[in-house]
Amino acid sequence: MMATTTFPRRTLLTALAGAGAAALVGCDPTGGATAPAAAIPDPLLVELAGGLGVLRGAERRTLPHAVATADGRTVYAAAPQGADTAFWRADTATGRTSPRVVLPGRWVPQAVAAHGTAVALTSEQVRVTAGRPVGRDVTPVLIADGGGVRQRLDLRGNFVPEAFTGDLTGLFVLEWLPAAAPDRYRVRVVDLATGAPGPLATRAKTPVPPGAEEEMRGDGRQAVLAPDRRTLYTLYTHQPGHRHTRDLVSGRPGNAHAFVHTLNLVERWAYCVDLPHPFGEGPASGHGMAITPDGRRLYVADVASGGVAEISTEELTVRRTATLATATGAAHVAADGDRLFIGAGTTVRTVDLAGLGQAAQWRVREPVAGLLLNPGGERLHVGQTGAVSWYDPATGRELGRAAVPGLVALHSLAGRA
Repeated sequence: MMATTTFPRRTLLTALAGAGAAALVGCDPTGGATAPAAAIPDPLLVELAGGLGVLRGAERRTLPHAVATADGRTVYAAAPQGADTAFWRADTATGRTSPRVVLPGRWVPQAVAAHGTAVALTSEQVRVTAGRPVGRDVTPVLIADGGGVRQRLDLRGNFVPEAFTGDLTGLFVLEWLPAAAPDRYRVRVVDLATGAPGPLATRAKTPVPPGAEEEMRGDGRQAVLAPDRRTLYTLYTHQPGHRHTRDLVSGRPGNAHAFVHTLNLVERWAYCVDLPHPFGEGPASGHGMAITPDGRRLYVADVASGGVAEISTEELTVRRTATLATATGAAHVAADGDRLFIGAGTTVRTVDLAGLGQAAQWRVREPVAGLLLNPGGERLHVGQTGAVSWYDPATGRELGRAAVPGLVALHSLAGRA
């Protein structure tokens, strides 16, 4: 998004396996090369019905069970190999891959470090922004890189890996409670030296007091990594009565229906920016988020209410809001330094960031399934039903279209050679 990337929380990114050859990234093909396709002007990573796809020009490549870094340059992939798992790293810009290593047992990649130097794998795929894990008392987690296993953790409780700390000595996780029948969760950090999970710090960098850790029951809609890779922003909705750590400490009641959970990956603190009513009242899928390339402004849109909020990432406050025309369907958002693009249903709107007002809108052929601006800002890629189209963002004129069978969503720009 923005010439920046968003990913359904977590992470990041989900396991996929799809149609097409796998020579570019060295994975086992599940089929032959696809038929000749229209050339896409910018390399893209896309989520397919069964895989993470690399689209470069007219080439179509897929990886099984894969996670990618937010910049789309590094992908870790895994595939069953007998009772074990073949595991490797790929560079999407060059196509080079690391030698395959064998991980004992069956594993799927779950979370990748911001700089692509490590990955956490679990025994089953669980999306941190959708659904909940099955009940369990112990969660096995494997920490690996292109050279193989670094360590194995057997965490007592029900955990889902989310992100690594900046120095790779910790792993942020969602701890689901109660472990055997989960209905809520909290964010914690696992010390990789000891394997012990513990609370995060407050924004003031002080330890969270016992009993003051936030527990969430709502929907984690989307996560966005800051351009400097130090901060992860996650949009949560449907949290009536939710009490942040600051509410629990102060004794305030709290009643946030939607907020942006700000996680500092380097200093290990978290802070929630509350969004004003009616954010969080409508469907979670109708909310979307994007960050400007300089990382200073974060925008949240709720197409059901027409609301748009601008958050200062330095102040961690909502600085401005506006109300646009309402829409239905899943929301997808992209931004550059001057414009915000909001897609829902078959409509794409342009918002002028100077006045936070709608500047234009245009129709596309099928419901929007993702928006990505190319680095120069002269093309807006729009995911649609089984295709990617690209448009002149100034006029809304369609510049080209390429079939992408099985397309679920746009993930990010891929690495450039």
